Amino acid sequence: MSDNKREQRKNEHVEIAMAQQDATVSDFDGIRFVHHSIPNIDVDDVDLTSHLKDFTLNQPLYINAMTGGSEWTKQINEKLAVIARETGMAMAVGSTHAALRNSKMASSFTVVRDTNPNGIIFSNVGADVPVDKAIESVRLLDAQALQVHVNAPQELVMPEGNRTFSTWMDNLAQIVKRVDVPVIVKEVGFGMSKETIKNLNEIGISYVDVSGRGGTNFVDIENERRTYKDMDYLGQWGQTTVESLLESTAYQQDMNILASGGVRTPLDAVKCLALGASAVGMSRPFLNQVEHNGITETLNYTEQFIEHMKKIMTMLDARTIKDLKQTQMVLSPKLQSWIEQRNLDIH
Repeated sequence: MSDNKREQRKNEHVEIAMAQQDATVSDFDGIRFVHHSIPNIDVDDVDLTSHLKDFTLNQPLYINAMTGGSEWTKQINEKLAVIARETGMAMAVGSTHAALRNSKMASSFTVVRDTNPNGIIFSNVGADVPVDKAIESVRLLDAQALQVHVNAPQELVMPEGNRTFSTWMDNLAQIVKRVDVPVIVKEVGFGMSKETIKNLNEIGISYVDVSGRGGTNFVDIENERRTYKDMDYLGQWGQTTVESLLESTAYQQDMNILASGGVRTPLDAVKCLALGASAVGMSRPFLNQVEHNGITETLNYTEQFIEHMKKIMTMLDARTIKDLKQTQMVLSPKLQSWIEQRNLDIH
């Protein structure tokens, strides 16, 4: 594929993603917190600091992998980097493969580090990338972590996508051995199973972003790029973020579980943390904010989002994220059925 076509594809991905809508009903609505009438804490007592194995986040929100690889997406990345810098949030860039293939595209990613020199930045590559390129991706951004995205459904629907996956797990094992920063294995919106998480844990991965169904839908994005748009029936493929967090329960003591995919509100984010996530990633909400409303309004949106999370935690009498994991929840029959059929021990 030519560089021009790759750049065009990056822009198409962003354009189609921005046009997608959040689900009006999701599995997040199948979780209810038990309300107790008199909190024992004040809003100012709430501490949203998230202590991960290798670094600390000032708040458990991060801007998740989204874009880069074209002139337009360079501008988007610069705006998002300003948001990350001013709020102290971590930020992940989209796949750096374009920069690894063509040095002319590097600035569409390095603009993030240039804009936010002291921030926590995650670089990003695919599971099939050669190990030396994974190392190069980390160096490109002086990154604190490397996201490795796994996206088999997207590749299979993508007209020009990958068709070979049998080497992915072995390649991941080599990447985690040789890359000198934490490796985060990240789904792209199809969720994870307990079996996948177990296999990743066994090869030394200690961070996963379960990235469940409900947010940006890459099957729908790639189907829009197909001549006959003939794979729309796969639009609901995979586990939701809530289902994926339930699947991860047995590994939350040994791994840092990150949650993303379809997080619509501060309440959704708090539910992710209560279900065991160490941090919560959002992509399209930040993308739409910076492109439609600008940097100032996006900063206001982010600050209000975090403040609302603190208010919800106050109602739950949870000073910290650790406290949140002890809150009482009632799950819908649908989610309870998933737990029973999958034989999950959520306690």
